[in-house]
Amino acid sequence: MSPPGPDPILTVRNVRHAYGERTVLRGVDLTVRRGEIYALLGPNGAGKTTLIRAACGRLKPDEGEVRLAGRDPFADPAARALLGLVPQTIALYGHLTVAENLEVFGRLSGVKGASLRDASAHAMAVTEVAERAHSQVRQLSGGLQRRVNIAAAILHHPSLLVLDEPTVGVDPPAQQAIAQVLRALRSEGVAIVMITHDLDQAGELADRAGFLREGLMALEGEPQRLVVQAFDDQLEVRVELEREPDACGARRLAAEGLSRDRDSRVWTCFAKDGYALAAQLDRRLREAGLGAREVRVRRPSLENLFALVNKSKPVA
Repeated sequence: MSPPGPDPILTVRNVRHAYGERTVLRGVDLTVRRGEIYALLGPNGAGKTTLIRAACGRLKPDEGEVRLAGRDPFADPAARALLGLVPQTIALYGHLTVAENLEVFGRLSGVKGASLRDASAHAMAVTEVAERAHSQVRQLSGGLQRRVNIAAAILHHPSLLVLDEPTVGVDPPAQQAIAQVLRALRSEGVAIVMITHDLDQAGELADRAGFLREGLMALEGEPQRLVVQAFDDQLEVRVELEREPDACGARRLAAEGLSRDRDSRVWTCFAKDGYALAAQLDRRLREAGLGAREVRVRRPSLENLFALVNKSKPVA
C-alpha cells in the first residue's frame, strides 16, 4: 500500500449549519487526501449525515467552505462528478443481473460504449463479483449485494468514494470481503470516507478517524495512535457477570472502580497492572456473591476511545 497523496481531494473549513433553531454543525474542519481511508465516527445526531451531505454537494452550509478537488460541489456539477456515493440501503434493481445493473448505473453516470464495458469489467474485478455477473441481484447474499453496490458507485472512476455503513447487516466473512475491496480501491489512489458504527473495522481499515460530537470534531488522527494517547499503557479489565446485579451488587462493582457497559452484566475498568487486578477482582467478586462468567484483560480499542470521547465534556 502506498501512502496517501499529499494533495487533499476534500477540504471542509469551518462549516456551520442549522435546521431552524437546531444547530447541527458548529464549525467543522475536515481534510481527506487521495489514497486515504477516513472513518467518520460519532453517535446518532452528531451531525455526520449533514456533514456528508455538504461534502457531496447536496446541501449548502450556512457558513464555511467545502471544496472537492478545489471546486464547490454544491455549485459545480464537474466537482460532483468526482464523487461516488454508496448509501446504507442497497440501491440496486433486484430483478436485473449484476451486469445489467452496472450497465444502467454506468449510463446514468455518463459512461457508455466501450468505456462502459471496460469500467464494468474493472468494477467487477475490484469488488470480486465477476463470477456472479449474470445472476439476478435479488438472488445474492447481503454481502455480495453490498459489493455490487460499491461496483455501481465506481464505474465513473471517482476520486472520492463515500460509504454509509458499508458493512451493516452482513456476516464477518462478508465484512472482510468488503474490507478487501476498500483496500484495493485505496491502492488505486481513491480517497474513501466511511461513516460507520463498526469500530473494529474502522480501527483495522482507517488511516485516520474523526470523532464528531454535537456538531464538533472532538478528536481526529490515526486510530491506534489516538488509542495509545488516551490510555497510555493501561489495559482494559472486562468483567462479565453471570446475571444482572441488583442495586447492592451494582454499588459493590462501582466501589471496585468498575463502570457499567452497555450490557448491564458487563463492567469494565482500566489499570496498568490489569492482569493482577483481574485476578483480585475475580476473587473478591465471587466472595461478594457476584459470580463472574468471564474476566478478560485486553488492550484498549477504538470502541473504548469512542466511549471515552462521548463521555467527555464537548468543547464549546
